[in-house]
Amino acid sequence: MFDETDDSIGVFDFDELANHLWEQGLEATPAQLHGCLSGLLAAGAPAEPEAGLALLQQALDISLHGELAGQVLQLYRVTAAALDDEEFDFHPLLPADDADSASRTLELAGWCRGFLAGFAQVNQRQVSQDGSEILGDFAAIAEAEVDDEAGEEESEGSYIEIVEYVRFATLNIYLDSGAEQTITGESQLH
Repeated sequence: MFDETDDSIGVFDFDELANHLWEQGLEATPAQLHGCLSGLLAAGAPAEPEAGLALLQQALDISLHGELAGQVLQLYRVTAAALDDEEFDFHPLLPADDADSASRTLELAGWCRGFLAGFAQVNQRQVSQDGSEILGDFAAIAEAEVDDEAGEEESEGSYIEIVEYVRFATLNIYLDSGAEQTITGESQLH
């Protein structure tokens, strides 16, 4: 499920996590879970994984237990570390590049829906203008559908651009939230 890389930022297996969700009878996807965890952290959720798991379960109205709960706790830790990484090593958890473009597009939309749910669960203050625009973009991406008339190469190029946008936009919101917390000294646990 989890592999350490040389730089100690973990890599999670999308399909294995999807199987664990399916085994527990949950309709949530790994992308949606990771998006929600990312949204929680970007909005200022506590770094403690147990708090993140509780907030995730509230935001997505799901109940995780056993090995899956442990894996999500680890995913929360790794996501928090990736968002804090000075090398900007954060990446949305999405299907591998060999998955078909329709599946990857739908999972990216699910990731954005999860992010918005997580962000809304924790955020208690007005976001910056840039943050507001990003959240609006995420809402639009969350409604994404596959364009059957677009060529595979064009679809792939668009997908890669959007994933990179989501990646850096998430970092932007996270960094803005951290700067805001530092300035105001607010705690975001409510």
